[in-house]
Parts: sequence; structure tokens; C-alpha cells
Amino acid sequence: MKFLGKLIVVSSLVGLAACDSGTTLNIPEVVTPPPAITKVQVLHGSPDAPAVNVLVDGGEVLSGVDYKTGSGQLSLDEGTYSIQVDGILPSGNAAVIGPVDLAFDGDTIYTIAAVNEVSAIEPVVISQPDTPVGAGAARLFVLHGSAAAPQVDVFVTTPGADLAASAPVGTFSFKETIGPAEVAAGDYQIRVTAAGDPAAVVYDSGTVTLNDGDDLTLAAVPNTKSGPAAVNLVALTGAGSAEILDANTPARLQVVHASPDAPAVDVRVNGDVLIPGLEFPNATGFVEVAPDTYSVSVTVAGNPGAIAIGPVDLTFEPGVRYSVLAVNELAAIEALILDDDPRNVATNAKVRIVHASPTAADVDIYVTAVGADINNEAPTLENIPFKANTGFLALPAGDYDVTVTPTGTKTAAIGPATISIADGGIYTAIARDPLPGEAALGLIALDDFAAE
Repeated sequence: MKFLGKLIVVSSLVGLAACDSGTTLNIPEVVTPPPAITKVQVLHGSPDAPAVNVLVDGGEVLSGVDYKTGSGQLSLDEGTYSIQVDGILPSGNAAVIGPVDLAFDGDTIYTIAAVNEVSAIEPVVISQPDTPVGAGAARLFVLHGSAAAPQVDVFVTTPGADLAASAPVGTFSFKETIGPAEVAAGDYQIRVTAAGDPAAVVYDSGTVTLNDGDDLTLAAVPNTKSGPAAVNLVALTGAGSAEILDANTPARLQVVHASPDAPAVDVRVNGDVLIPGLEFPNATGFVEVAPDTYSVSVTVAGNPGAIAIGPVDLTFEPGVRYSVLAVNELAAIEALILDDDPRNVATNAKVRIVHASPTAADVDIYVTAVGADINNEAPTLENIPFKANTGFLALPAGDYDVTVTPTGTKTAAIGPATISIADGGIYTAIARDPLPGEAALGLIALDDFAAE
């Protein structure tokens, strides 16, 4: 039979060769169907890990993704890809997950969540069919992404519903999921409780609106802000992400007296003294305040009629830490408001420097090894003006000298002042004018994490 088959093939070829050269052969074109498309989104859910870069097949597709941030959906041909997550460290990037080969099917939405603390960071890959949301509905797919949280119940109810009379939409533990499930578009309240105990609420969204067509992947991740909640929710929308804080999350406020010739002051909120008798160059710790808009003023201590700053209306947002600095000399005293909201990162310290010395002009800042000669060093930060905030710089744990010079010179105006920092720490160094009776400029050194 094999010989006969070969003979038929050869005979056919000979017949084709014998055709007249003008003959047109109608050979159908073979059309290869395009590969099916898969969609991939990434979530940074490791509470003490640094910001990360995400690589696909060795190429960087996402950069600087910070905690509680989710990407938009990346469209890829179905297939197997090498996925790697690199932590951004002061000493250089390092792989914290992978590279690992993951197979992605077509017509499917995959979520890759980096979860757990950085010492045990791991990927969780969840998937759902890529199908349209029903008319008039919203779809939810929920991931338990907090290693420290126990097994929990999830309730999605009308706002204010009695949980004791409601049934949870599901019960799950770390790395497990609920859904995907559709609900009618409308207003809801999402609450998470200890499993079997509807009175033990560990998260309360307050009223949230689910719109027609919303297709949300929700991840419950550790709460690194203040307040009673053990977790907060991150909603991946397909285009990016949004954080849904617990409804009871407060703001936090600290005040720094950095006006060199101003007397002790009282900080008043809505006319009442919140912080009494604050003297230069002292700072308060952080105090919790309910999110709202307040009338804030700074007055001479014990003399509410002697107003130095304000009153001004300040709006405090939930989950944000505010540092309010009274800066400049008394005749021109003003408020410098910083609203950085850092979290501690296990792999490095965070240090920010604020120029609050009205005497000093623009400055260069050196952060060097202890005892280093700045004549042999380039400035860490150059040409920093009065009232500038450097933001938080990532530095490895250790001892450093901080030296401040007039811009373009190597003549120290402040320092060298030695600071000791630890991984996971959050620090603020404020350049100030001399203390009363002294001539040298100095630093107000704050341990922001200890001040929580």
C-alpha cells in the first residue's frame, strides 16, 4: 500500500508538469486564524515590599508599580510567557518573583497578584472567562490577599443592612477567591467579618456605587494606614486600579514649629486648642483626625487673639498623613503643608529632607558615609530652595552624614550631622535656623514611624 501511494503521488506530479505553461491553477490560499487573545493584569499586594517592575519574556512592561496599585489589562496572544517581578532597591533591582513560565489561555482574564510580606512574597494567579457583563449588572471577583487575616465572610448588601439577618456571598481564606458573580447595578455596602461572626467587622466600605457594566477584580490586602480596619480593598477596573478605604479611616496630623523667632504657639482647630504650647524647634507626634474640612489657626500660646497663621480652611483626606510646618520668621510666618503618605518598606529606609531655614538660600545636600570629605563627593541633591521637600529617598540601613551647603559651594552650613537609619524606618530631616543664643544652623530630626 505504501508503494502504491507513492506511485499515485509521482504520477500526479508528472501530470502537473505536463500541463501547458499557460494553464492557471486555482490553488486555494491557506488562511491561518489569528491567535486568541488573553488579558493579563498585575497587582502589587505585598505590604512591606518596595515598588516593583514587571517583565514579560525579559522585557519590562510595567515600571514603578507601588503597593496597592494594579495595572491595566495587557492584551497578549494566548501562549506561555516568562513572568518576572523585580523589586526596586537602592543597590539595584532584584528579582523577587520568578522568572516563572505561565500558560495563558485565550478569551480569559488573568490577575497576577504579588502577596505576602516581602520575606515570603509569592504570586497568586487567578483567572475568569473574558465574557461581557450582563445588562444592568456589575460583576465582582474577590481575592483574599492578606496573609495575616484569618478566614473571613464577605457581605455585599444594601447600605445599612443588618449583617445578623444577611447571608454572606462567600467565605474564604488567604489566596482563595469568591466569584466571579453578577449583582444588579446600584448602591451597596461591602463588609468583611471574621468567619461565622457577623459582629466582628474587619472592613467596612461604607456606601459604594456599582455601575452598569462594571467588571471589577477586588483584592483584600493588608491595611498599612491608620484606623480600625485589618484590610482595605483594591479594585482592578481593567484600565487601572482604585483603593476603597475602610469608611472609618482617619487622617493623621503632626505639627512642627520651625519659625526661629516665633514664641510658643497653640494650634487651634475650629477654634479649639488641639496642640498647646509648641515651641521652636519641636514637633508633635501624629494625631488622628476625622476626615473633614477644618478651620485651622496658629496663635501665640495662651493668647487666642494673637494669630500668627490663619485661620485657613484645610481639608484632611482619609488615610493621608499631613505634616504642617510653621516656617519663616515671625513677620512672614506661614504654613508649609506636606501630605506624603509613606509606608514602611522592609528592604530600605525612607528619608526626606525639608529646607525650612529662612536664613539659608538655595542649598546643596550631601548624604554620605560617616566621615566622608564632601570635597570628593557630588551633591546628593542640588539647588534646593527654601520650603522645598525632597520627598522620601530610599536608602539602605546604616549611618550617614548629612551636610547642607550653599549651592555650588563645599562650605557646610549645616553638619555634617550623623543620622542612623534602619530598614523599614521612615525619617524626616528638617533644615532649621539656629537655636536661640546659638549661631549654627541645624536639623530637626524626626522618626516618622515611631511618631505614629
